Amino acid sequence: MAFYCMPFPRSILALGLAAGLASIAAPAVAAPSQALDRVSIWLGGYRADADFDLTLREEQSGLDSGRLDVGDFKDTVGRARLDFLIMDSQGFSFDYYGLSRDRSLTLVEPFSFGGTDFDANAVLDTRLEFDVGNAAYRWWFGGDQTVFGFGLGAAWYRIDARVRGEATFDGQTFTATERYKDDAVAPLVQLGWRHAFSDNVRTYIDISGVKKNGGSLEGHIYNGSLGVEWFPWQNLGLGAEYSVSRIKLDGSEGSYDATADIKLHGPSAYLRLRF
Repeated sequence: MAFYCMPFPRSILALGLAAGLASIAAPAVAAPSQALDRVSIWLGGYRADADFDLTLREEQSGLDSGRLDVGDFKDTVGRARLDFLIMDSQGFSFDYYGLSRDRSLTLVEPFSFGGTDFDANAVLDTRLEFDVGNAAYRWWFGGDQTVFGFGLGAAWYRIDARVRGEATFDGQTFTATERYKDDAVAPLVQLGWRHAFSDNVRTYIDISGVKKNGGSLEGHIYNGSLGVEWFPWQNLGLGAEYSVSRIKLDGSEGSYDATADIKLHGPSAYLRLRF
């Protein structure tokens, strides 16, 4: 499993960082809540306990691969987040991470995909990649130590599924590779809660949902996180977080379909910067 920086989310993060740095120099009318920062940066790793399932179908034949268990595994991936206020109680939030998994498995039943007939009992090499980047505008309500937030935005996500195995064509057996790749943009809703025990210790809860109906890549992405932050220095600190994600995407391309069912949960550790 690996962390990717695809061009679209990377450019969005860079634009957000530039705007965030500009907001530092902007004169403030009043100080924001102690639970918020004018600019917040998270750089760290996500220790994901992941479960990847993949199903491939061909519309013409009606055959599908059944549930391909790409694997249950644990690995650490990089993760980056950026929040900044353009006013004392509202601003932008950006988040990005990517996952990938390779696994070899044995087919129980034959199936067709992309015009290729894969044989029963053949060894099938699978690879599943998934990337998601979020951008949202958030409003915060509350007092000096506790705030509640609501955000609206968009999520960009990408799926890349590849299979390689023994296939049969015109009575001949050979090794074939088929691939499904697509990306989409969908509406994003975020809810948040922040509490400052002091200027140095804070906690937070974030919940987000993405849902898209229709198009070539539809589905949903739900995420919930609980985190704590400790700042031994004014602008530099550490963060710890536990997250749970549920992802299901259905894609169609030409005469075949692909379904990815991904479950993630695990802790994250961050280097925290605030300004």
